[in-house]
Amino acid sequence: MKIELAENYGFCFGVKRAIKIAEENQNASTYGPLIHNSKEIARLDKDFKVGLVDDFTTFKAGETAIVRTHGIQKQELAALNVAGVNVIDATCPYVTKPQEIAQEMSEAGYSVIIFGDAEHPEIKGVESYATHGAIIVNNVSDVVNLNLREKIALIAQTTRKVEDYMEIANYLIPRCKEVRVFNTICHATFDNQDAIRKISKKADVMLIIGGKNSSNTKQLSSISHDYCANSHHIEDENDLDFDWFKNKQFCGISAGASTPDWIIQNVVSSIEENVN
Repeated sequence: MKIELAENYGFCFGVKRAIKIAEENQNASTYGPLIHNSKEIARLDKDFKVGLVDDFTTFKAGETAIVRTHGIQKQELAALNVAGVNVIDATCPYVTKPQEIAQEMSEAGYSVIIFGDAEHPEIKGVESYATHGAIIVNNVSDVVNLNLREKIALIAQTTRKVEDYMEIANYLIPRCKEVRVFNTICHATFDNQDAIRKISKKADVMLIIGGKNSSNTKQLSSISHDYCANSHHIEDENDLDFDWFKNKQFCGISAGASTPDWIIQNVVSSIEENVN
């Protein structure tokens, strides 16, 4: 059976940057999971003594808090600074940008609409920068019953599918006097999604490797299912079911932006050792 990796997959720029920051700050703690991959977080804890704190109020003056790649809420960042905590910001620059846009557009009198998951830390952070509040939507049906103002600013979660984003934009544009659509979906997301479309069209079994709580991995899995019915979202080699590969000729593999190479290689090695 042929095993082929997608043209683009795995660690993105923002994640590589955050991992490097964590490795350079041993004995620090991240506020919230640095990335959405529990195995990599466990490695950072074991090898670099980088812990995990879920409640930012537990940080004490002089301690080091690493801000996760998804960012945190504006008021939480301010509270950490006031408390005398040494804050090291590992927020992905592609996440910082929508935060800035939300604040600028809100203060300019636009209704800020954010396309994304309201419970995702990235979206909670972006929303907090909208000075006069924001509306969070998950699909076009959420927009239909909104009491829309004349001026709209539309922002997307960095890992969302561009097709879904455009559906919302296309609904708003003819119904509002002014709609400013900001392309806040990051380049790595575009590249990974394009790559999985290509490979899943050829494969008869697909593996998408990444944390179960990883938004971008879920999006890759959704795209893969559109073209290959035998698509499976796994976290590592322990999730493999070798029955998936019976009578299959081509296994395509992709991975979310928070998936390290060592996990991907473990999956490939396990397939090579147990299939054929």
